[in-house]
Amino acid sequence: MGYGPKYTVPYKRKKQNKTDYRKRLALLKSRMPRLAARKTNKRIIAQIITFAPEGDKTIISVSSRDLKKYGLAVDANNTPIAYLTGYLLGKSAINKKIKKAVFDLGLNIATKGNKLYAVLKGAADAGIEIPHSEEVMPSAERLAGAHIKNFDTAMVEKIKNNIDSKVK
Repeated sequence: MGYGPKYTVPYKRKKQNKTDYRKRLALLKSRMPRLAARKTNKRIIAQIITFAPEGDKTIISVSSRDLKKYGLAVDANNTPIAYLTGYLLGKSAINKKIKKAVFDLGLNIATKGNKLYAVLKGAADAGIEIPHSEEVMPSAERLAGAHIKNFDTAMVEKIKNNIDSKVK
């Protein structure tokens, strides 16, 4: 523990390793809503968040659990499900007149083709303008689920069509 008159106590969320304030400030300077994608052991969570001085406001929140309303039979945490979660979030955002956002990875490591980039790809395919590079996106085969044994690849297109028809 530091001591002396020049010692400053770090922010609580920085000490707990929950917030990277340098990255957060860079995202907030854009003055655009953030598309925050997070993964848990069981599901994918995607949110559109805006800044407010009293605390951030979550405009839209979608979880991979919400895909059951559109015909998903299993509760999974994989790349195709992450893509569909992002697609559902993107369609919901367009309904609320949100057309642009910046991508917020949080403290997750930026690895080429990971699930969180599948969320970004889904939101971009739904029509939200998000600055990104196509190099980091998962391949079309991975988004369709061809890499998963015993996975119905036609199910992804079916659920995507259900989202298109129900979310307007």
